[in-house]
Amino acid sequence: MKTAYFCQECGYKSLKWMGKCPGCGGWNTLVEETVGVEKKGARSHPRWGKNKPIPITEIKPQANIRTKTGIKEFDRILGGGIVAGSLVLVGGEPGIGKSTILLQVSNALSVFEKTVLYVSGEESVQQSKLRAERLGASSPGLFMVSETNLDLILEYINEVQPSLVIIDSIQTVFNPEVTSAPGSISQVRECAARLLVTAKSSGFAIFLVGHVTKTGAIAGPRVLEHMVDTVLYFEGDRHHSYRILRAVKNRFGSTDEIGIFRMTEGGLEEVQNPSEIFLSEREAGLTGSVIVPCMEGRRPILVEVQALVSHSGLPIPRRRATGVDLNRVLMLMAVLEKRAGIRVSDKDVFINMVGGVKVVEPGVDLGIVLAAASNVKNRPISPETVVVGEVGLGGEVRAVRQIEQRLKEAAKLGFERAIIPRSNAEKIKGIKGLKIIGVRKIREAINLVEG
Repeated sequence: MKTAYFCQECGYKSLKWMGKCPGCGGWNTLVEETVGVEKKGARSHPRWGKNKPIPITEIKPQANIRTKTGIKEFDRILGGGIVAGSLVLVGGEPGIGKSTILLQVSNALSVFEKTVLYVSGEESVQQSKLRAERLGASSPGLFMVSETNLDLILEYINEVQPSLVIIDSIQTVFNPEVTSAPGSISQVRECAARLLVTAKSSGFAIFLVGHVTKTGAIAGPRVLEHMVDTVLYFEGDRHHSYRILRAVKNRFGSTDEIGIFRMTEGGLEEVQNPSEIFLSEREAGLTGSVIVPCMEGRRPILVEVQALVSHSGLPIPRRRATGVDLNRVLMLMAVLEKRAGIRVSDKDVFINMVGGVKVVEPGVDLGIVLAAASNVKNRPISPETVVVGEVGLGGEVRAVRQIEQRLKEAAKLGFERAIIPRSNAEKIKGIKGLKIIGVRKIREAINLVEG
């Protein structure tokens, strides 16, 4: 037997121990593991079975390739339902709701006369039963087993012949042929590879629950994320009720979609209209607050942007951002001072996207700039106003995509005025009940909200 050192954060392999991992820069993350030697004459796994290459014109499309779970927010993330033969990885912090949502999905499918096998490596079947009773999951089509041996798990799969298999979690499963401990890089990689072959050859979907590292990334080698078809990630604070499920990778759908849930005593509930939830506690007349219509996939969501700009007694003022890229905020503050003449270089700046939402699109730029300007000048922005637009380094307000969907959502929720890029305003015919104002520069937008 040979040994090697593997980084438990990124999977980097080294023949000798090092204090700092060359792959990810982590300290004391390299752990010694036994590397199995391949026996002579051993044949590789029959990955594709007896399939033969055929012309694409002769391939017949598969009917009912997706299975709907009945949980609309969950189906939205997957692109319309669970794809047969897919391998899905679900990650998130401890206690955020990974096992809860998957148990609810299992129960929903078993009610539709689908057989589901739930394999728990962290709880006994009695403990899983207690969780299921709390969630109201009591269908006879839902099979549960507590097992960590991969060979036995595959035997159970062959015996039950389920439509869906859930492994909770992949870090607890071990392959007896690999001598390293469960959760190690070698074990996670080998177990995921065998489950991938099983899913593709058998045609049923497999969901893997993955732990996360202290940095928030899914534990195990990065190759694990490359092997699976879809990576779902839970966002949000486990001490608050709202959870956001985001598709980080999806071979069968969009990665722009998000699902929003609320944690209750009976499990995770869908939030059908997240805009009303995010705006429900907004205080009227508050400076540094503005509403921005953002796009998450094909769905517009209205989000409140808050800014707090205060005098700093530090040599280097602080900059903090929650729910938006900090580097983007730093750039926008420089543009605000240079192009609009509003001094913020000697002040602390805090930007917050209310509700725990993370926004990555540039359409929120104008909202951040106007919220900061409102707080500096201590003048509140009208609560009936929404703003949207990308801000360039010259202080220009650039066009954003899907402007009509954003404005229709704002009009539906009762907003009366929208400040948008002029290039977008020139192409819109008009939205009933909404006054649309186009601007070219951030200075124009600041003057409008001040007026």
